Amino acid sequence: MESASQSNFAAKKKAMPCHNQHLNNANPSQPEHAATGSTKQVRFANSSHTISASSDPHEDDKRSETDIFSTVQQIGPQLKLLPLNDQIRELQTIIRDKSTTRGDFVFCADRLIRLVVEEGLNQLPYTECTVTTPTGHKYDGVKFEKGNCGVSIMRSGEAMEQGLRDCCRSIRIGKILIQSDEETQKAKVFYAKFPPDIYRRKVLLMYPILSAKSIVQEFPDITILTTEVHPVAPTHFGQKYFGTD
Repeated sequence: MESASQSNFAAKKKAMPCHNQHLNNANPSQPEHAATGSTKQVRFANSSHTISASSDPHEDDKRSETDIFSTVQQIGPQLKLLPLNDQIRELQTIIRDKSTTRGDFVFCADRLIRLVVEEGLNQLPYTECTVTTPTGHKYDGVKFEKGNCGVSIMRSGEAMEQGLRDCCRSIRIGKILIQSDEETQKAKVFYAKFPPDIYRRKVLLMYPILSAKSIVQEFPDITILTTEVHPVAPTHFGQKYFGTD
């Protein structure tokens, strides 16, 4: 699942490092599973649609590690990947399985959305504060700065709205509908409703699937947060999630 933000979506100073930060510090020729025994931290498919067979699973993992490292390097720091684990990989598998029921699809999609939303909020700026506990003790903590909002790209992006509301009950959410113009075949905004002061807000732009490389090329100031980069995208997401397939 993928979520993007505008240029004013600042990274939190003490935010949890995303997966591509680990990749940038690692040598792609030395896959992480070599240092962690049987644990497989990165298992992305090749960037091309060609599927190659190998009798050595470690060799496949090595190629996958190199491929994702290359993709992250090409897109640049605008792309942030959540740390890959078996939970995320299983959820991605279930939503791609054609035999998955709609109930299971929605359940797993909502879990992925929640992970992206939580990490997206973790990237927002905060200020330090001190509160008093019920026992009278002082606790030094943090609080997020005000002035955030969400914008969902209709229709698939609307699936992410509830996940954001579950984390931020009073957050304002706008909508935008973008489709191809019948004459020019270029993207055209057909509908947009934003908070009136959106220009002063930090925006979480919500859409579950997108072409990260082309988006970054067209909007170089954007930051993309996602759980996976893969050549085979679940393009059926909107129809399956809303039951129109």
